[in-house]
This record gives sequence, structure tokens and C-alpha cells, in this order.
Amino acid sequence: MAMEPTVKVALGTAAFAIFWVLAVFPAVPFLPIGRTAGSLLGAMLMVLFNVITADEAYAAVDLPILGLLFGTMVVSVYLERADMFRHLGRLLSWRSQGGKDLLVRACVVSALASALFTNDTCCVVLTEFILKIARQNNLPPKPFLLALASSANIGSAATPIGNPQNLVIAVQSGISFGDFVFGILPATLVGVVVNAGMLLCLYWRELSDEKCVDVAHDDALEVVEEDDVTSHRFSPATMSHPRGGRGARPLDGSGALDAAAGCEAHCCCEPVKPDAADANGVDAKVGIHQRKGVAGGVVGRKEEEYSSVEEKEEVAMEEWKNKLWKTCVYAITFGMLAALLLGLNMSWSAITAALALIVLDFKDARPCLEKVSYPLLLFFCGMFITVDGFNKTGIPSAFWEFMEPYARIDTPTGVVILALVILFLSNVASNVPTVLLLGARVAASAAAISPGAETNAWLLLAWVSTVAGNLSLLGSAANLIVCEQARRSRQFGYTLSFFSHLQFGFPATLVVTGIGLLLIKSS
Repeated sequence: MAMEPTVKVALGTAAFAIFWVLAVFPAVPFLPIGRTAGSLLGAMLMVLFNVITADEAYAAVDLPILGLLFGTMVVSVYLERADMFRHLGRLLSWRSQGGKDLLVRACVVSALASALFTNDTCCVVLTEFILKIARQNNLPPKPFLLALASSANIGSAATPIGNPQNLVIAVQSGISFGDFVFGILPATLVGVVVNAGMLLCLYWRELSDEKCVDVAHDDALEVVEEDDVTSHRFSPATMSHPRGGRGARPLDGSGALDAAAGCEAHCCCEPVKPDAADANGVDAKVGIHQRKGVAGGVVGRKEEEYSSVEEKEEVAMEEWKNKLWKTCVYAITFGMLAALLLGLNMSWSAITAALALIVLDFKDARPCLEKVSYPLLLFFCGMFITVDGFNKTGIPSAFWEFMEPYARIDTPTGVVILALVILFLSNVASNVPTVLLLGARVAASAAAISPGAETNAWLLLAWVSTVAGNLSLLGSAANLIVCEQARRSRQFGYTLSFFSHLQFGFPATLVVTGIGLLLIKSS
């Protein structure tokens, strides 16, 4: 693609630079408007500067990606309400064998959760619980926070729904869900193991002096409180909402009705009428009850037993309904995963599952839909337009034409150079814009070799752009979420510094990325 006129190149570059600064540093002093507004500002400037037309801007918005992202967010909302993450928390602490065992479990659970529910969701929900486990066992929080963030990034590489850049790759490449998973899964499994092994080696001594405490109790499973989740990103940390209406009663963590509230709502005592008194000034009804009470209190006991049985039946019915609802939520979610594995349209499969859950809930869906991060969807819209405008300047094409002879996927040296380029751009320009800028070009270059090489190129791009997030604290949103959630924790606050993360993240990223390149290349 030829370079555009100098004026258009300069204006397009300026618009992209504004977008990049606000995306990487959303609170810059001279324009602290945040990532979403910065993305929309970049898109607007591309149109105002006539880098792209308004029609081209609308066409640049990828609706299938937005649909897939929206559907998976809604499904995660209902999974949170169905206590899926509470069960993951129990798995973390069940029969723990000490600090090293807890660290390995943190790696496994966060990798699994991020592959199914996105890495950002995993980090939002599990950070507080990870801190609680570490504090209760007198263990340093840093290795567990690093384990959570790094394993979440690695695990999210395994599926197209694990992170936003994989969503983009899956839609643009046309690779089926199953081929994507089986292509990257070996690298993900080995990567999680190697990452956990490096953490154990680095923090072996700190994890040896522990005071093991069993924390597998219900009171230790409150992961994130509702007012603690204020991030602009998708944060399904608290999905439960009270059922409105007169006489409504709250549900506890297991779905059972609160006993006191139930008793108050179902009291069957009737007031005594003042005109029902006999000549002696004694209420007739009371007299009857008293006489029967003297004979053994049969009526009083029967009424009391009846009330208790009625309450127990109502509680049992509520518990049964709650368990049935949770089972249906899990069944619909697994049905969505099965549809994706069968190669059905990913976007519509996710939207269908989301709407099935909304209908199944059989109540106003607004409280759950409010948990969807619409700013994130707007951020993607603005980013699509901004990146498309920057592509039309010709700069990305010129850069790739210079690098392509050295980054061919059919040679080991070319694969290494390509991986280094992706690592660098993912940490400088962020991973999703990197995928949008390089994806089609890398795939076209590989397609000239063979169809199999094209598939490998897409998978390598997904793997490297995702694992690149572990290199520094600013490398991925999951890292920033863990850092911010840990810092804001009211009970177990901890600050994970940039250099503390870099000390582990830099070597671990290079090692895990290299292992993944070997496994994906040979798959």
C-alpha cells in the first residue's frame, strides 16, 4: 500500500498518537478523560482530519466482535450470580498443603477461569480471595498476585473467548473454535506449568515459612464486595440483587431464605377482636384456647408446629428452585461452549446463550445488563475506527514491508523476529491494536507459503500478543486490575510495584513465549 500525502499521514499519526497515549495512560494530567473517551476522540479526529470518511468509519466497526464480547460478558454475569467463582474460591483453599501448594493452585485456577470467563473477569473476582488466603496463612502476597495475573494471561490464550485480542483473531481469521483451542492448548498447558515452576523457584524460601490454616469456610469466600468494584472494565464481581416487592426477603449465599425474615413475613397470628368478650370480660376465643391449653395445650402446639413446617417447606422450595436455576445456568453455558466447539457462529452463539439466561431468570434484566461494561464496547468501536484510519496512512504497511523479509514464518529466525516484533508492539501500543495492525498482514505473508502456515501465523499472533502482557505491569489490563484491586483492598491492601512485577515478568515472558513458539510451530 502506497503512503498517503504527507499532510494526511501527519494528521492520521497525530490522531493515533492521541488515542495511544490515552489508552496506555488514561489519567494524563493534560487530558484526564480516560480510555473510552480517548478512543472516541481518536476516532472523531480521524474523520475530522479527513483521514477516513464517515462511511468508512462506520464500516470499520466490527459488529461480530462486539456481539461476541457482549454475549460473553452477559454469560459471565449470570455465572457469577450462580456462584461459579465462589466454587473456584473453594477449590483454591480446599485441603491446602501449604504455601507451595496454594501457589500452584492459584496458577491452575486462574488459568482455567480466564480461559472460560476472560482474564479480566478472573482477576477482578479472585484478587481479594487470593489476598485473603495469603494473609490467613502468613504468606507474602506478592507471589500469589503474580501467579494470578501471569497465569490468567497465559490461560486466556487457550480460547477465542479468553481475551479481547483472541476475539479479534478468531473473527478475522475464520479459524474454528475447536481448531483454535487444540492449536494453542499444548502451549498453554506447558506455559502454565513453566510459569508456576519459575514462581516456585523464585519464591521458594518465602513460601516455606508458612502457618497453614484451613480457610475453606463460607465466611472466607466473600471475594469482592460490591462497592469495591468500580473499574470501568467489565467487573462482574457482584451480580446478586434483592428481589423487590412487598414482603420480599433477602437470599443468603446459598439461596436459602433468611429465617428471621421468613418468620416475620409468614406470622399467622390474628389480632383479638375487642367485641368478642363474654360477660366476665374474658375474650371468648382466648378462653377456648386457655381451656384447651389446660388440657394439654393441643391447639397451641399444633399451630406452632404447623407454622414451623410451613416455613421449612417454603425454605426447602426456595433452595430447590435456586439449585435448579443454577443448574440451568451451567447447562446453558456448557451448551454455548459446545456450540462454539461445533463451529457454529461464535457471535450469535454467545448472544443466544445470553438471551436464554435472561429469559430463564424470568425477571427484569436491567440489574444484570447494567453489569455489562458498555464503556468497553464503546472503546472497541473507537479503536476500530482509529486503527483503520492509521492503516490508511500507509505507515503500518511500510513498516511490515520492511520487516517481512526478516519475519517469515517458514524459518526459525523469521519466527523469532516476528515474535520479538509482536512482543515489542504489544507492550508499546497494547495487544489489541497490535493485532488489528499486524494480523491481516502477517496472515497474508504466511498464506503465500501454505494454508497451514497461515493458521500457524494467526495462532502465533494470538499466543505472543497475549503472553506479552506478562512482561510488564502495563502490558495487559489483567495486570492493572490485579494491582489496583490489591491496592484498594480494605482488609488486605498490598501494593505491587512496577519493578517487582518486572523482576519476574521479563524473564518469565521470554521463556514461556519461546516454549509456546516451539509447540505451536510443531502442532
